[in-house]
Parts: sequence; structure tokens; C-alpha cells
Amino acid sequence: MKADFYETLGVDKTADEKELKAAFRKLAMQFHPDRNPGDHACEHKFKEINEAYECLKDPQKRAAYDRFGHAAFENGGGMNGAAHGFAAGGFADIFEDIFGEMMGGGRRRSSGGRERGADLRYNMEISLEEAFAGKTAQIHVPASISCTECSGTGAKPGTQPVTCSMCAGHGKVRASQGFFSIERTCPQCQGRGQTIKDPCPKCAGQGRVTEERSLSVNIPAGIEDGTRIRLAGEGEAGLRGGPAGDLYIFLAVKPHEFFQRDGADLYCKVPISMTTASLGGSFEVATLDGTQTRVKVPEGTQNGRQFRLKGKGMPVLRQPQVGDLYIQVAVETPQNLTRRQRELLEEFEKISSQENSPQSSGFFSRMKDFFESFGER
Repeated sequence: MKADFYETLGVDKTADEKELKAAFRKLAMQFHPDRNPGDHACEHKFKEINEAYECLKDPQKRAAYDRFGHAAFENGGGMNGAAHGFAAGGFADIFEDIFGEMMGGGRRRSSGGRERGADLRYNMEISLEEAFAGKTAQIHVPASISCTECSGTGAKPGTQPVTCSMCAGHGKVRASQGFFSIERTCPQCQGRGQTIKDPCPKCAGQGRVTEERSLSVNIPAGIEDGTRIRLAGEGEAGLRGGPAGDLYIFLAVKPHEFFQRDGADLYCKVPISMTTASLGGSFEVATLDGTQTRVKVPEGTQNGRQFRLKGKGMPVLRQPQVGDLYIQVAVETPQNLTRRQRELLEEFEKISSQENSPQSSGFFSRMKDFFESFGER
């Protein structure tokens, strides 16, 4: 039966990351095989310590272990690799704190010193009309590209990088320090395994130069605000022939003067006169597809009423569906009345009945009854 991970490290279940790390460091020093050559019991103990720390240092694995115990990692649950190979994770993390780079600390570099280029971010703002129809945009991105003169090697044309004499091309050198054998990045070639005697004059031995590139970006119809587009291999060029990074384009859709967007639907607020709302009428609205649509206003339309124009909204990204356009009317109260207009409105008020304004008449009637009920108490 496996020992409890917390007991293996000698910590409480409430131990934080700092306490876990300190306990692991102390036990790893004590039971490391290099310090106890030929002692199989210490080797087994060291594996248990490493496995326990690998689990408990990861918040997700620790939560699973706290809930299900060792059963959480049975049947290929994800801890198999931690018990084998001392360079995996925990022990290397601890000793990198102590010695810098150790036990494969320079593993981010590929052979020959080639390194992947950095990813780039480009912020692009488009209009709602462009998001509706889609577009092909030309962007200019200043970035590092592979040097054409040396083909990315960093060496002067006609020459080649040579194998590092200090590390024999491995990019790392090994040194003994007490009971430990420590592997560091080679100080002569900086982990590349090669040195350049005659650097390229154009890129100064870096294998890449900074230039502004022009790229064509396809913006599909229906794209939404905040969408991220990835252009693989269009980021910074890799170092000394390494693979290029990616370019990420973050899209922002500018606010529109008339339309507000909610997913695939559009909303538009249209003011209409009091007479149009009362007597009925119609008006035309322009839509994003470049056409005009007539909206019929029935007699007695109230403020805030919505009219739905089916299929006049935004297209759904990479799908045949199209959203709707919702028109909300805002009844405008007349202002700056002439004397005659005022007289007509006053006359209209005198001859009006409750049927002309059922909502207001009903409301004030109920309010009157409510007030009078206080006098009866």
C-alpha cells in the first residue's frame, strides 16, 4: 500500500507551497542516490519523495489527491512519469533555485542553438459594416525575420558555425560539486553547441534582422468583437534558423452610430412623432446589407414598442444563419409649440375620453382608490 504523500514529505495537509518546497528540498538532499551510492532503500525513498512532491505542488493534482487519494491517479491518471527519472519536474525545480540551471535546465534550446521566435500581438479595429461583410486587410508588422544573407545561420556567407570546443557541441558542461553532478549551460556557446568565428555582417551573428512586413489578413463575415486570429509562423523569426513564432491578431469592432449588436442580432432605436404613433404611419431604415426597409407603424403605437425585421441582422460566423434587426420606437413629445398648436392640443385634451389614454386613466383611477382606502382605516 502506498504511503500518504503528506506523510512522505513530513508536512501537514494544510502546508502551503513554501512549506512543501522546503520539506522536499531537505529530504531530496538526504536521500539522493548520488549521496547514497548502492543504497537501494534510499533510491526507493527518493522516488517516493519525488512522486509525492510532483503531486502536491500541482494545485489540480493536489485537489484530486485530497478528494480521492491514490485512486485519483490509477489507470494512467497522470503520475506515472513522476516516479521514474529524477530530472522530471520537482527535483530539477529545486536545484535550479540553488544552482541556476541544472539537470537539463537549458532544455528550452533545440540542437545547434536554434530557438523558437517569440509570438507577436497586433491590435486591429474594424467597423460594424466590415464585420458584417468581411474584408481582406493589409497590415504592416515590424518583426524579426530570418537573415537572407546568411540563411539564418548567423555565420558570414561562405563559412559555417563550428562545434563548441568547451562542451563538444552538447551545449552543456558537467561539473562535480560534493555529492552532486551538476549540469550547466555552456558559458562559451551559451547552450547553442556551436560558436561563430566570422559573424554575418548583416545580422551580427543573430541569424535574423528587424524589418517591417506587409501581411494580408482575411476577416470573415460575422466576426465578433474580441475575436483572436492566429497566423502560424508569422511572428518573430527563430534564432539561428529556429522556427518562427506566431502572430495573434486581436479584433475590436468600433461602436456604431445607429446599431447596437448582441450576438447575431442588431438593435436600433428610432424616434417617431406623437402624431405618427397616434394615427399610424411608416418610416424607412437603412440596413447593413445596403438596402432600405420600410417599417409600418400601426395606429396607437406606444413608446418602446419593438418591430422585428427577420434576417436583417448579422451573419453567424462560418454558418448560413443570419440574425434579426429589432427596431424600437421612441415616441417624441412635441416641443416649442405655436399658439395654434397649443390650442389644438388643449381642445384635444378636453374632448378626450378614458378610451384615448387607457393606461394613464386606469393608473390614476387605481391610485385614487388606494389613497382613499387610507381614510377608511
